[in-house]
Amino acid sequence: MSRQLLIDMAKHNIQHCKDGTVARAEAVCEVPAAHYYDAEHWQAEMEKVFRRMPLMLALTCEMPDPGDYRACEAGGVPILICRDKAGEVQAFLNMCAHRGAQIMEQGNGNTHRFTCPYHAWTYNHQGELIGIFSEKEFGQIDKSCHGLRKLPVLERAGLIWVIPNPDSDLSIEAFLSGYDDMLAHFDFANWHLFSRRSLPGPNWKIAYDGYLDLYHLPILHKNSFGPNFPHKSMYYAWGPHQRVASPDPSLLEYEGVDEDQWDTTRLLSGVWTIFPHVSIASFDGGGRGVMLSQLFPGETPGTSITVQNYVMEKEPDEEQAANAHEQFAFLEKVVRDEDYATGLKQQRALETGFKDHVLFGRNEEGGQRFHGWVEKLLQTEDSDLNNLFNGAQGPSF
Repeated sequence: MSRQLLIDMAKHNIQHCKDGTVARAEAVCEVPAAHYYDAEHWQAEMEKVFRRMPLMLALTCEMPDPGDYRACEAGGVPILICRDKAGEVQAFLNMCAHRGAQIMEQGNGNTHRFTCPYHAWTYNHQGELIGIFSEKEFGQIDKSCHGLRKLPVLERAGLIWVIPNPDSDLSIEAFLSGYDDMLAHFDFANWHLFSRRSLPGPNWKIAYDGYLDLYHLPILHKNSFGPNFPHKSMYYAWGPHQRVASPDPSLLEYEGVDEDQWDTTRLLSGVWTIFPHVSIASFDGGGRGVMLSQLFPGETPGTSITVQNYVMEKEPDEEQAANAHEQFAFLEKVVRDEDYATGLKQQRALETGFKDHVLFGRNEEGGQRFHGWVEKLLQTEDSDLNNLFNGAQGPSF
């Protein structure tokens, strides 16, 4: 079913190529400029978006074995993700039940247990408290009531989502709106995490606007890769998640060819975004790879951190690795020196307060939809979240 949807999108693309058209939004959209810098609005986003929504925080391929773990921070919440002895993924607050110290340093590793560096309280992969240092002197407590606090977690399509709220009852499956079925065609579970690095940037929405926008490619990136890419965009939505693609004349060669012969890799072209903070863009640099970017708000409204993950379909040999390093360095430079350098200047300009709103054109439907979902979430109570996503569906033709 999901492959047929890939084919239907390709046919939709082919028709626009033949007609010389592109799908557009109904009207130009205005977004208040203060949404990029107002502290109260930003705090609401932290609480109602980044601490309530499932966030894609890890890849299956970076923690494939029992005992593998990743410690990170999302929305200001310290999180510990691990794979238990049964091969299942678990997620917890990275916070000791004793005094709240963070148990594991940020990063990846493998361990048979988690031991707090402050007082050596020890936990297993299920988050159960299994050891108290100098227990007789400490005093009697019920260990079963003092384990790590579990977080909702789901592993799908080679990606791992976590909700940074232990009290959430939001269905991650409903939130994904069937998008995970589409992402499964990449087969990320069997890929290889080649490299990872972090970049500072402007407000998280200024940064994310660029990942949904092909309009700027031949302008802002005119001296890097922009002239080789079309600036026209078509958007396909699964609830809040979106695929961005351009009319691709090369797909015309599939006309008259049995659909079973259509190359899935070709059908996956474009940029796949996972609300509210992930972009997946395909590249060829020493082998098939993707730049999987995770955007997180910084410590203030005007800052953000982007974690760039370069993931490859196969572990590269020496020559391929050299080419991939070159490709990754190039992509980092483009984002840092072109996208985020421009975004940081935009941030400073907007913070003057002299502009009431910014515009998203009819050709920028992705940005319109993204900001619409952010605002919708700010108005939605916890009790209504599942209803909000249960009605979300993918594109139809």
